[in-house]
Amino acid sequence: MIREFSPLCFKTLAAVAIGCALLLAPTFPANAGSSPAAANEMQPDAKHDIEIVDITGRKVTLSHPASRVVLGDARHIMELAMLLDDPVAHIAGWRQDKSLDPARYRLFAEKFPAIDDIATVGAGNRQLSVENVIALQPDVVILSLLDAENPATEVQLQQLSEASIPVIFVDFFSHPIENTEPSMAILGQLFAAEQKATELIEFYNAHLDVIRDRIAQANPERPRVFIQVHATPQRCCASVGSGVFHDFIQAAGGYNLGQDNVPGIMGNIGLENLIALDPDFFLATGGVHLRDRGGLVIGAGVSQDETDRSFAQLLSAPGIAELRAVKSGQVLGIWHLFNDSPMHIALIEELAKRFHPRLFADLDPAATLHDMQARFSPIASDGVWWSDAPAKVE
Repeated sequence: MIREFSPLCFKTLAAVAIGCALLLAPTFPANAGSSPAAANEMQPDAKHDIEIVDITGRKVTLSHPASRVVLGDARHIMELAMLLDDPVAHIAGWRQDKSLDPARYRLFAEKFPAIDDIATVGAGNRQLSVENVIALQPDVVILSLLDAENPATEVQLQQLSEASIPVIFVDFFSHPIENTEPSMAILGQLFAAEQKATELIEFYNAHLDVIRDRIAQANPERPRVFIQVHATPQRCCASVGSGVFHDFIQAAGGYNLGQDNVPGIMGNIGLENLIALDPDFFLATGGVHLRDRGGLVIGAGVSQDETDRSFAQLLSAPGIAELRAVKSGQVLGIWHLFNDSPMHIALIEELAKRFHPRLFADLDPAATLHDMQARFSPIASDGVWWSDAPAKVE
């Protein structure tokens, strides 16, 4: 629950909260920032002030690398896991608005049982409990660009500032192609894990540059692409106008039809309008969160059989089944959670192969995803990350 305070009341509350937090400090779980694992990952020369310029251009100064953070988006543990041997040891609290899927959470819990002790500091539509954050006494709070651009967050940011708790913004969602590299560099600097961040950035850019260079040199005709996000047969069709999957489609050499029809990042296009658009490709995103809604089930921990059954149901829906792209098999089911992770580079490769098969015949997106998990993740999840239409639908 979010509470708003006048400055005078807030200063009093902050003082009380900090005092209580200090008194309660010995009872914090071992993972909550001062653990040996977190301390050992700090660089030995990490005694000088660290000046970080976050994704919004704000300068933030820390006296030491962060060992105790609060995540605004819980699923950003995946980005920390790409840099740190024990990401859980560095997380004192997290907001459950954007949480991990159950399959990957179980894998983290098996390897890092202390994940169950991470405190919750908010849920719902980007709500953040400043009281809970202050009580945790983090070195820094990591929020997303969506928070920075949300007017409702201004009061919380002011309260955190008055409590002398710094905030750093990163972005893997709103402008993923533009901001993934600087955001990983920011996190690398924050945790004194610059070398690991550099390795990841080099891996990411090497794969992205192949696609960029070939698209630029060949300048192929871009297929017209429609993407239904959070796809269910009953509700057609949420799509994207900018950011996230729009950026992936454009980077892969496609033309996102949503950019002409959806203002902002996400909006709806009616079925009649979709039929009139007559896309060359029909893409659909889904996940386990759609299992109870009859939507496309795909992603970590999901079997190919379940994906096929749910995808067939989606593609058989009235109107969708009549699309030229569906009849010709130019469809692809996609794991929705590519939308907030550098792992989206594998999806961009897969889309590039679909849109321009001759130009990108040599790419192996599955191998890219495997390499990325092997080199930059403490967990390796099985699942279905993208999928063709089931044979009976084609």
